[in-house]
Amino acid sequence: MTGFDLLLEYLTRYFPILLFIFIALAFGVVTLVISYFVQPKYPEPEKLSTYECGSEPFSDARMPFPVRYYIFAMLFVIFDIEVIFLYPWAVVFEKLGIIGLVEMMVFIALFLVAYVYAWRKGALEWD
Repeated sequence: MTGFDLLLEYLTRYFPILLFIFIALAFGVVTLVISYFVQPKYPEPEKLSTYECGSEPFSDARMPFPVRYYIFAMLFVIFDIEVIFLYPWAVVFEKLGIIGLVEMMVFIALFLVAYVYAWRKGALEWD
């Protein structure tokens, strides 16, 4: 087999995936282009003014958020990612045997220790 034949076989094997990616990108671009040309364009001063949920803004939009908000968001992301690791483990659970079960119990124990620590420190309080 020549290099060209290998490349052709490779592209033939992954053609459906490449086609799906191309269709998804084309759909996004075509939708944005069509909406740009079809949308009504009436720039009125009232339409272009800033608003907050339909009411007039009463403070600067760039006010600082409390640090507690960021801590709560980071904890959510961390715990969410830890839970996502359970899905691949559940798929191959029978192949892993008792060692895989023990490793997951250690993982869950660390997860619970982190949860109790965050709870005791008051990171989960939303006041």
